[in-house]
Amino acid sequence: MSTPKVEIYTKAWCGFCTRAKRLLDSKGVEYTEYDITMDGAKRDEMVSRKPDARTVPQIFIDDKAVGGSDDLAALEREGRLDAMLGL
Repeated sequence: MSTPKVEIYTKAWCGFCTRAKRLLDSKGVEYTEYDITMDGAKRDEMVSRKPDARTVPQIFIDDKAVGGSDDLAALEREGRLDAMLGL
């Protein structure tokens, strides 16, 4: 099974972003982080990938929008996150 591509759009001083990254880190998952605090182009990219995105974090696994921190935590509680991450 190949390792999925995990991307997360974040902002500085975002507790929800920290929580999402902590969960991914606890699973040993590598991810690419895009800090949109001062990067309007990356923010626009995030919105083009998920038009209803208004908050961070926004998490994508293999280019599929997963949602935010609460959505990631829900996937973990439901036992579905590991399969999505190829674990």
